[in-house]
Amino acid sequence: MMAALSPLVLALGDPAGIGPDIALAAFQRRHAASVPPFIVAGDPAALAARARLIGLDVPLVETTPETASARFTDALPVLPAGPAFTGRAGLPDASSAACVEASLATALGLVTAGRAAALVTNPLAKSVMYDAGFPFPGHTEWLAHRASAPGRPAPHPVMMIWSDKLAVVPATIHVPYADVPGLLTIDLLVETGRIVARDMARRFGIARPRLAFCGLNPHAGEDGTLGGEDEAIVRPAVEALKREGILATGPLPADTMFHPEARARYDVAVGMYHDQVLIPAKTLAFHDGVNVTLGLPFIRTSPDHGTAFDIAGTGRANPSSLIAALKLARRLADAERAAAPAPAPALARA
Repeated sequence: MMAALSPLVLALGDPAGIGPDIALAAFQRRHAASVPPFIVAGDPAALAARARLIGLDVPLVETTPETASARFTDALPVLPAGPAFTGRAGLPDASSAACVEASLATALGLVTAGRAAALVTNPLAKSVMYDAGFPFPGHTEWLAHRASAPGRPAPHPVMMIWSDKLAVVPATIHVPYADVPGLLTIDLLVETGRIVARDMARRFGIARPRLAFCGLNPHAGEDGTLGGEDEAIVRPAVEALKREGILATGPLPADTMFHPEARARYDVAVGMYHDQVLIPAKTLAFHDGVNVTLGLPFIRTSPDHGTAFDIAGTGRANPSSLIAALKLARRLADAERAAAPAPAPALARA
């Protein structure tokens, strides 16, 4: 008999936001939407209270990852993690930060120990975390820091927004636009391209992914007349990736990269700044886009939206992006598991 597959683990996110709402709603749609089994790391009482508040009849069961998949048919598995949530739905509160970090730490521990197949993270509120002294820009940097081996630099995480319609990677993320030109370097773009190509092959099953690099400036700089960065930074980075055997093109004018015919010519669009590629990604797949972190030694996905405090506890939160994140995490975990070399057979004793 084959052993049951490890479940996904869901870090609950900010318990005052819509994280509990969409976790409960995703479970409720598990049959209709073919949601893979997952276990929530967080405060069971907070989930139960939110279910009552939004009128969802969702049974909860405190359990371990080893039995979560079997229990998932009838109840939402929960692994208690961290302090009790003392706030209220829709009201950001610094006391939530301890809940968020404990949930993350517990969930990450399950993944790195092999007790969960992949990590899915519900949204946190950066302002709440910062007010509580959280020293990282967000989830991704915290995960990269925790994933680093003792005495070794942290891995370079790359954010990808994925949907069936479009996959995009911003080379710079949450920084002021005035800072972008100074942050772009050939090394940054080459390292980003390598990570994207490697993980698209290893986890998405695209043997030779095609990467299309946006230009920074209008018309990709128009041969230097509209800014020199594209010729001085983007083009040399693309040429370096080509020499390594990676299928890279660019710099390309961003304003003509996202219509259907253009999208058919690449697998991932690499932009120079956040909105350059996230605007088309969210326009095409607002409710089912998934935030995937490449470059980590484990699989991590997340809904492509924030905490939405304004609708937390109202029952109006849409779980579609979380469902897409759970399904993609399962798909990637299964692909990685299938590609892993089989263990050597044990030698029979004489």
